[in-house]
Amino acid sequence: MTKKIFRSIIAVAMVVLMASLFIANSFLYDYFNKSQVNQLKEELSLVATNVDKVGIGYFDNFSSSIFRFTLVSADGAVLYDSQAKAEEMENHFEREEIAEALESGSGSSARYSSTLTKRTFYEATRLQSGNVLRISVSQVTVGALILGMLPAIVVIILISAILALLLSNKMAKDIVKPLNELDLENPAENETYEELAPILTKLNKQHKQIIQQMQELRRKSDEFEQITASMNEGLVLLDSKGTILSINVAAKKLFSADETAIGRDFLTLDRSIAMNHAIKKALDGKRSEFREERNGWEFQFVVNCTESDGKIIGVVILCFDVSETAFAERNRKEFTANVSHELKTPLQSIIGSAELLENGLVKPEDTKRFIGNIKNEVTRLVSLINDIIRLSQLDEASEPATELVDLYEVANEVVDELAAFASKKQVELRLNGESCVIKGIRRYLYEILYNLCDNAIRYNKDGGLVTIDLKSKDGNNILSVRDTGIGIPAEHQSRIFERFYCVDKSHSKKNGGTGLGLSIVKHAVQYHDGIIKLNSKVGEGTTITVEF
Repeated sequence: MTKKIFRSIIAVAMVVLMASLFIANSFLYDYFNKSQVNQLKEELSLVATNVDKVGIGYFDNFSSSIFRFTLVSADGAVLYDSQAKAEEMENHFEREEIAEALESGSGSSARYSSTLTKRTFYEATRLQSGNVLRISVSQVTVGALILGMLPAIVVIILISAILALLLSNKMAKDIVKPLNELDLENPAENETYEELAPILTKLNKQHKQIIQQMQELRRKSDEFEQITASMNEGLVLLDSKGTILSINVAAKKLFSADETAIGRDFLTLDRSIAMNHAIKKALDGKRSEFREERNGWEFQFVVNCTESDGKIIGVVILCFDVSETAFAERNRKEFTANVSHELKTPLQSIIGSAELLENGLVKPEDTKRFIGNIKNEVTRLVSLINDIIRLSQLDEASEPATELVDLYEVANEVVDELAAFASKKQVELRLNGESCVIKGIRRYLYEILYNLCDNAIRYNKDGGLVTIDLKSKDGNNILSVRDTGIGIPAEHQSRIFERFYCVDKSHSKKNGGTGLGLSIVKHAVQYHDGIIKLNSKVGEGTTITVEF
């Protein structure tokens, strides 16, 4: 804009300068013409007076370098010329100024010579003798005058151009300066040209609208960030090129990303073939859903496109942690299969023994053994069903009445209950500690102690030891059951609390376990908001600690 104003001012200055020179020359030329005509008339009058007095002999001693005098007779013959021989000159009778002087007493004319680029002024007067005296003077034309003045004009133009450049530059900067210093953040507070007031008013209105819209966008962005940050599900937004626009906390954790992930290609975070195919399908407008294991957890991914005005503008990726669902589904399948197996095995044994007895195929001396087998299998079935019922009750999360329970008293009851079983297994049961009173459900706490001690006895060595310790520490009640048994391999320790999970099925079957004891312990501890910990080494024994 500064350059445009500068050029405009220069152009105007040059036009004004040229126009001024032209007008000045025109006025000067006309002024000098008039002055010269007046001078001619005065000079003619003076010479004419002298010629009337002296006659033609006046010109004998006459000399003039400026004016030309010509004396013409009444018939037009030239009698005298101050710059030429009279006899060689043509008749002047038809000359305009001569004819006019002969008729009216005076005459004047002006003639232009294109060859000489001059203009000649003529003045004539009739003398008393009847002759006509003419005076003339030559003057250069406007073009010749300008050509003669060209050096001066060039100097004037150069000086004017330099001054115009300097002044134009300053004027342009002075004009633009208020515009450059406009405070567009506060349009209403500017003091500038009145012509800009309507624009600044509109700018101020638009500025307020933009601020309101930005505040609204910021508020919505903050809401979106807060909502997505508190989501347990991972959320990733991509543009149409696969560049990450937004990624929440859960997704950062899943894909091991940080704040620098925004603006990067999603492939730099995840190169999974399934994810890559899902993103491509989403950009084609197709929804995808698949499951994959990540970092030991199972996730379900839902990949879909985002649209605006009917066009696909990006991709949204939702990540759901379905580990618990998958685990529960697996447990349900395993539980169903295990229950079917555990029920079917004793029932087949019972049916087989009953059929042999019914058909009289058992010797009298073996009858007692077969009946004992049936009784043992039935007892095992009842025990299994009771355990399943207990687990179902714990799963239902029903709320039986709670009471203050002394864990030490419950432990004593369990020791008395399992004393015969421990003696049979040649295992010593030992109870150490102090009274630990907690608020809970006595029956569930009994199940915890009973199953922990029962397992410790079953999987112990001959002559082994089972120690029950009870103590209070920092407001918490700590129960631990330690045995000197066979121990649990490290690869099985994470699953021993699952239903029907057995490290060694043949050993478990031999010891008469149902595979549900530790699962009952886990659920009962969770019901009391407790924490259960396992520490075991193969061949050295196992310690299970419960903290309430």
